[in-house]
Amino acid sequence: MTRGRFGRYGGRHVPEPLEEPLSQLADAYDEIGTSEAFQAAFRDHLREYAGRPTPLYHARNLSDRYDAEFYFKREDLLHGGAHKINNCLGQALLATRAGKERLIAETGAGQHGTATAMVGALFGLETEIYQGKKDAERQQMNVFRMRLMGAEVNEVTRGGAGLADAVDAALEDLVANVENTHYLVGSVVGPDPFPRMVRDFQSVIGEEAREQFRDRTGELPDAAVACVGGGSNAMGLFDAFRDDDAVDLYGAEGGGEGPDSTRHAAPLSAGTDDVIHGMETRVIADDVEVHSVSAGLDYPGVGPEHAMFREEGRVSYEAVTDEAALAAFRELSETEGIIPALESSHAVAKAIQLAEDGDHETILVNLSGRGDKDMETAAEKFDFD
Repeated sequence: MTRGRFGRYGGRHVPEPLEEPLSQLADAYDEIGTSEAFQAAFRDHLREYAGRPTPLYHARNLSDRYDAEFYFKREDLLHGGAHKINNCLGQALLATRAGKERLIAETGAGQHGTATAMVGALFGLETEIYQGKKDAERQQMNVFRMRLMGAEVNEVTRGGAGLADAVDAALEDLVANVENTHYLVGSVVGPDPFPRMVRDFQSVIGEEAREQFRDRTGELPDAAVACVGGGSNAMGLFDAFRDDDAVDLYGAEGGGEGPDSTRHAAPLSAGTDDVIHGMETRVIADDVEVHSVSAGLDYPGVGPEHAMFREEGRVSYEAVTDEAALAAFRELSETEGIIPALESSHAVAKAIQLAEDGDHETILVNLSGRGDKDMETAAEKFDFD
């Protein structure tokens, strides 16, 4: 893999004004971000601020129900309630050392925006968040949390008023304010160096999980599962297992209303190769409405390294419907007393399917976030009478 390329995917497809700033960021990351001093500071922040390491939880009740052993990597227990804080701490630390005074970010479900607001407050950086209006309306708690921590939240109304439109707005801000601003990209997407940088900051998930699983069981899992929107939590898990051929890797995309529907968020399962937001990757066709019950999966593209994994056959990607994700959301809540984020519920649904198929005895699931933010959406779907 050459720098910034993942097979034939990735690269840096951006307007000329962004070429030099991105080149400078790549150089800064390669020089500063990989240094021992930076990594030591980063690990200190992960431990003392974010709350790492997160535990590996054996879900015995769910395991008994399906005659397979489920283990959950509990990223939902991190400060802020999701894996997003890992990457945000890394990028904010890099931004301060590169002399930036301002952070901007896009957000869908609001977890990345919340984590960006957290690190903005922590490092004393002016912070501005772009969020699609439809996502802001269904994630009011996270909008309040961002504003409470001092971030300015801009509701984007153009286009479909979703995550892709928020990314567009943030990129325009960066072009206008590149001298003092760092765009804290929330997933393994965009032009180089973001996909590899975010992957590296999230790789702590898989590093911990792999070691914890071996310590607990004496071996590696038969399968590892994560949800995939942009793909950062999945890449954070998969990276540690990429060379373990005995571990099957599965990515669960937002299948929306079903595999034959024109409303889904599954570019790996049902997209085509194209360029979006500065990268060549898999993209949802223009005649499909990008939709998932989970706001965090409402993105028309995916990280280019995932596109490479799909092409190589290293990871199996499958679209999980809204209905299946909601059923998994409820089942995990009822069996284990753990309420997962709707994003993570897609991974839980896929893991349950694997258990029902009977091909895997031990299944590791990245529980990337908790479901507090999704209570209103879930309440509209369930009837307890």
